[in-house]
Amino acid sequence: MPRPLGELEDAVMTRVWQWNRPVTVREVLEDLQQERSIAYTTVMTVMDNLHQKGWVRREVEGRAYRYTAVSTRAAYAAALMNEAWAQSDNPAAALVAFFGMMSQDQREALNDAIRIVQRDNPLPAPPEEGAEGTGPQER
Repeated sequence: MPRPLGELEDAVMTRVWQWNRPVTVREVLEDLQQERSIAYTTVMTVMDNLHQKGWVRREVEGRAYRYTAVSTRAAYAAALMNEAWAQSDNPAAALVAFFGMMSQDQREALNDAIRIVQRDNPLPAPPEEGAEGTGPQER
């Protein structure tokens, strides 16, 4: 389970996820500097930490690295939700409480997601009565 990203790690990963292409420290720095005063070495250290933690992969290009996200923001959010749910001593109650916090738009998105999962991964049909392995059969 991924540990939640820190505030600066999240700011960096947000850019990597949004841009959805290999990025340099310089590009991330320049974008972050529109919001805050931050040093090149700070961004470089954060991106190196994200690489060490497995959030990004990097490839050398000239004298710099280009960083690419290993997974999507959606996968990160899903892993966090799954971990939180797994920590509950009553998962069903946790889901009910979570669903109760959702807006109407979020509930509609949830219903859409359920339909997609059911379409792509249908449950197997129950065995037919008298089929092999389902009980006594007539001879």
